[in-house]
Amino acid sequence: MQVEIKDPVCGMNVNVDKAKFIYEYNGVKYLFCCSECKNTFEHNPSTFLEIRNTIELQGQTHKHKISVSMPIVKPSPSSESTYICPMCSEVQATKPGACPSCGMALQLRTITIAKQTDPELHNMNRRFWIGALIGLPVVFLALAEMMLGSYIDSSIGYSTSKWIQFLFATPVVVWVGKPFFERCWASFINRSPNMFTLIGLGVGSAYLYSAAATLFPQLFPVGFQMEGRVEPYFDTSVVIILLVVLGQLLELHAQYRTRSELRSLLQLEPTVAHRLGEQSEEDVPLAMVKVGDILRVRPGERIPVDGVVMNGRSTVDESMISGEPIPIETVPGSQVIGATLNGNGGLIIRAERVGHETLLAQIVRMVNEAQLSRAPIQDLADRLAKYFVPAVVAIAVIAFIGWGLWGPEPRFASALVSAVTVLIIACPCALGLATPMAVVVGTGRGATAGVLIRNAEALEMLERVNTLIIDKTGTLTEGKPRVQTVIVSMGQDENEVLCLAAGLEIASEHPLADAFVSEAKRRKLQIVPATTFQSEIGRGVVGTVDGYQIIVGTRAMLERHSIDLGSLVGRIDEITQRTETVVYIGINGRAVGLVGISDPVKASTPAAIRQLKAEGLRVVMATGDSRLTAEAVADEIGLDIDDVIPELLPVDKLRVVTERQAAGLVVAMAGDGINDAPALAAASVGIAMGTGTDVAMESAGVTLVKGDIQAIARALHLSRATMRNIRQNLVLAFVYNLIGVPVAAGVLYPFFGLLINPLWACVAMTMSSLSVIGNALRLRRVVL
Repeated sequence: MQVEIKDPVCGMNVNVDKAKFIYEYNGVKYLFCCSECKNTFEHNPSTFLEIRNTIELQGQTHKHKISVSMPIVKPSPSSESTYICPMCSEVQATKPGACPSCGMALQLRTITIAKQTDPELHNMNRRFWIGALIGLPVVFLALAEMMLGSYIDSSIGYSTSKWIQFLFATPVVVWVGKPFFERCWASFINRSPNMFTLIGLGVGSAYLYSAAATLFPQLFPVGFQMEGRVEPYFDTSVVIILLVVLGQLLELHAQYRTRSELRSLLQLEPTVAHRLGEQSEEDVPLAMVKVGDILRVRPGERIPVDGVVMNGRSTVDESMISGEPIPIETVPGSQVIGATLNGNGGLIIRAERVGHETLLAQIVRMVNEAQLSRAPIQDLADRLAKYFVPAVVAIAVIAFIGWGLWGPEPRFASALVSAVTVLIIACPCALGLATPMAVVVGTGRGATAGVLIRNAEALEMLERVNTLIIDKTGTLTEGKPRVQTVIVSMGQDENEVLCLAAGLEIASEHPLADAFVSEAKRRKLQIVPATTFQSEIGRGVVGTVDGYQIIVGTRAMLERHSIDLGSLVGRIDEITQRTETVVYIGINGRAVGLVGISDPVKASTPAAIRQLKAEGLRVVMATGDSRLTAEAVADEIGLDIDDVIPELLPVDKLRVVTERQAAGLVVAMAGDGINDAPALAAASVGIAMGTGTDVAMESAGVTLVKGDIQAIARALHLSRATMRNIRQNLVLAFVYNLIGVPVAAGVLYPFFGLLINPLWACVAMTMSSLSVIGNALRLRRVVL
């Protein structure tokens, strides 16, 4: 049996009989592909070639020729994982554990495609089931004594029952409750009292009292005795520990599920791409795809990376990115997004963004960062929580003294039970979870609807916005300007003027520049690139093309260079009346042409404007276009003339935002270009189009994935729903504690004889936390 290996470095073939192939070069692994059955086998070898009696590839014996198919690039060693507290974002660690401030379990800061285990979730799950099994005899004996006291006394004896409960309760309290006592101690060391401070004090007091009552009952005075004996509370300690573990388990499950939803987005990426070479097609791992690679996307496959369609027609389901259920038709020139699902047509695409630069990776990163951020409203809960635990401890002490002095017999036993109940029923955890849980679920829901929230502050501020300033080009319009009209002076050649202007504009990044270049190419003109080029932001460009001094820009640009429009003045209205943007061209100090460029209004814009107005927002259009053009567009989309601000430079947009903020308005700015970045950053909330520039998206607090301003209304609904949910959570937490703590202390006992048992106090505490979590999870069903 003969096997052929092609050395991927030197290209030579190696023929060996009965060999096991082991190859590694400069830390790169290779896939070995069977030339007959096409199976691939990954190797991580240590030597070049090793002879064996049989040909074995990952435990399989093959009788076909084997050749090296492709290299697999080893991932570079990642930086050490960072864990962060979901409630105290400033707390970070390099390994899992508990937050020293609030006691919550730390979570991985970064979400990756690999399935991430939650050690705290696994730990709590194990402790709960083992604890429940060991603690069952304690609960059974306690219930039996309550219902069949005389029978228990006569059958196994009261003393024996106490010792059995002591033996089984001890491992539950000591081992199952160990994490809570550790966090309680850490809260004292770090001077940051929290929920676990109360649990540690309450459970510890009940258990130590019960253990002392079992071991040394003769030491207790009469005030602790009932019917001549001291009652233990082992069942209380066991049930409280188990209920707290159960509550932690449910909280961790809710957090893990939310993070898993983000991870499931990353898992939609295909693992292999079909890369086209000059004469062949090969399947390569996604990590090997580079910008500029040409890839084939077959019908029904997911698109591997962000790119542009080179050939083919199809429909693409982008619902997992944009939230829009209707597939998007794609033709040559269309942009496609990685991990979206191709329809029935085949596509050839050019890779433009790969790896961490794809839109999907940015979405997961942005949502993850938002979920770890803090909303300003959280400060209120933090200030109250700071004094909450000391206040509860003080109330527990007062309750103990009050019951010890004036309570019914056995007074001291009742005093202890009351104090433990107060400590257990208080739930600062609900206060702490009220805001973070709503932010986590709300930002995750926004991501599924095409609305990316950069941080919790933007989410909160968006609710208060009353004025929306929108850039025109690329935001209200498609952002794909096209030349519609070309007017030149007497004696000038239209194509020559257009060709010279295109030669200058080819070096520009302005959207209108593409219109010149595209029109020149459509007319099959030979474009000569500029030899000198200078841009004047907001006005135009100037430079040298084929020996001519060319100026392309606004009317103010030509006047700045002392160029008179001459006979062209009378023809400006021909362009502006058609809602086209006028661009002026000067050559060698003379005005030679006018170019009318149109940028069609997005089909969804008029309906979006009406919806935003119905939401109570004042919508203002800010544009660099002339007043006539801007007013014509405003009329088309349904804006009032008073809400149009034309002929603005980028610095003017910033001024428009700051002036309105100075007047007391809460301003949101929506835009997509580099020139919008200063205004986006200055606004109370910056809203960037996902189809725009990276600079704009980095400057904004909210990004609309598909660049459709209808998503602004969705973002507004999301903000309002999330903030309403946070307030509901805070009310639930406050009302529960305001009612529960005094009742546990016994304020109703003199009037109604009502006193809460510590077991029911723990049930109430657990339900308080779960009510906050459950309310936050309702945001998943918010209609956007």
